[in-house]
Amino acid sequence: MDRERILGCGNMASLKTVLYLGVWLSAWIITTADENFVPKAENVRWVSLDFKTILVWTTHASDYKYTVSYHSEEPEWSQSPDCIRMSHSECDLTDHLRPLDRTYTVQIKTEPAAMDYDDDLEDFPHSSCPPFNPYRETNISAVNFTVEVVDESRVMVNITDPLSGVHELGKQLSLREVFKTDLKYKISYYKSGSTGKRDIISNSSTAEVSKLNAGQSYCFMVAAFIPSRPKSSQQGAWSIQWCTPRDGNVLQELSLAAWVGAVFILLTVLVIIATVIVLCCKCCRQKNTSQSSAPV
Repeated sequence: MDRERILGCGNMASLKTVLYLGVWLSAWIITTADENFVPKAENVRWVSLDFKTILVWTTHASDYKYTVSYHSEEPEWSQSPDCIRMSHSECDLTDHLRPLDRTYTVQIKTEPAAMDYDDDLEDFPHSSCPPFNPYRETNISAVNFTVEVVDESRVMVNITDPLSGVHELGKQLSLREVFKTDLKYKISYYKSGSTGKRDIISNSSTAEVSKLNAGQSYCFMVAAFIPSRPKSSQQGAWSIQWCTPRDGNVLQELSLAAWVGAVFILLTVLVIIATVIVLCCKCCRQKNTSQSSAPV
């Protein structure tokens, strides 16, 4: 009986030991897993305007470094010197995506800030995003333009080609120099107070709009248009609206203060001229009076 009691106590002690060992082992596994866990970059996306192209992503921890690699048709991956083991969450690839009319794939590798260089880099997590073609997908900004009246039924629209993010031989290229004949402009105009719009496509940066009603006010907007691109990215942002008054002259962007200043200057000049004339007349009268009163 005593022997069975001793054996029972021994079994209970062994069971407790196994339980303690299991709890300790589980805690060690969890702790080790947390220490080895490396979060991936999230929400990786392209932000590109006029060929200024930046890769951005979201991070949740500050004690990690990120390295960006990219490639197009070549099997080898390339890296930007400014995007190797960096702590911030964006990488400017503007000067590296050449040629422009290629589709590029990227991956972002996350590494611990205090990394053992004996570690295999392929063991760390990688993030990616959909491929990107700068020539076909970069967003195009709004353009600047002016409207010049030719006669009562025609105006000339003069468009300034926006600058791109592309530099060659130290020169910043315009969108016209990048797209060449692919770049066109969509000009939308309508009668002031009307809902009906008309669109024309211009192959150059200068376009004549004709058959306008004499004395009618018209409003114009312009946007870059690249018909060779996919439909979703063919058109750039619309410009601000520019309207002509009913007398047919282009609305001058002079503020009220400018007009008041001009009127004030004109009145000042007139007052000065009038004052000079009055003083001259007085001098002449005094001189004539003194000559007539002098003794003979």
